[in-house]
Amino acid sequence: MLRCEPTDNGQVIDHPCGSHAMPVGALRADCAQCVGLCCVVPAFSVSADFAIDKAAGQPCPNLGADFRCGIHAALRDLGFRGCAVYDCFGAGQRVSRAVVARADWWADPGIAPGLVTAFAVVRQLHELLWYLAEALELTATRPLHPELRAARDETDRLAGRSAAALDAPDAAALEAPDVAAHRQTVNALLLRASALARTNSTGPALERRGADLVGVDLRVVDLRGAVLRGAHLIAADLRGADLGLADVTGADLRDADLSGADLRGTLFLVQSQVDSARGDRRTRLPPSLRRPAHWA
Repeated sequence: MLRCEPTDNGQVIDHPCGSHAMPVGALRADCAQCVGLCCVVPAFSVSADFAIDKAAGQPCPNLGADFRCGIHAALRDLGFRGCAVYDCFGAGQRVSRAVVARADWWADPGIAPGLVTAFAVVRQLHELLWYLAEALELTATRPLHPELRAARDETDRLAGRSAAALDAPDAAALEAPDVAAHRQTVNALLLRASALARTNSTGPALERRGADLVGVDLRVVDLRGAVLRGAHLIAADLRGADLGLADVTGADLRDADLSGADLRGTLFLVQSQVDSARGDRRTRLPPSLRRPAHWA
């Protein structure tokens, strides 16, 4: 199970370990406790987000022997914005705790396949844990709390089993197909939770799921209670927008202007979305998310 120690800032979220609560920090990346998984496992290509090409399973040339990024403080300036906004939801440290890996673990056929598979699976499950934890904090979803708690427990169990399977001789023990089916089941439950929460919105609750809103000026649109799941909001103008009870699950907010926007009641907003957007001192965020250092 995930650890239940208190965090530095005291923030906690509901967790199945008895009467305890799971710290928000347990679902945040802790690079000091990771073996550089996000610097090895994903592939990326030269683009606005990455300055170089890198194959999946190959270490980034900026990764040091201590599993630290040599250019972390200057990622944006050096063309690695994609790295700056990436979020593993704490999967990196959970998987890393399950194995003792040497500095070049990616070259060891006895270690690499299991680590790569486990990280990909646990990262998906930890993202679901974040959404489920948020859904459990919503008063409007109380009728669904038993189902949400059961889904959270099962998600945590699958994540723990995936990490433990690193000791198994066959990486197939991770049962990735089961994870895909589990995601579908949890997503359906989260949709119900979103619908319950949005019934309290005084806005028009517009349906814009998956909509192409790239570069669109949305300042005059009432987005309270809107469904923006999977919407393409790249470079959209959301200055001063009230996104109270708007569902932004999976919405692409890269370069969206959130200056002066109110996101305190936005549903299923995650740190990577905020990090990829633009904002200022007037942008209001929920307490579980950090204000990006690059914002004005």
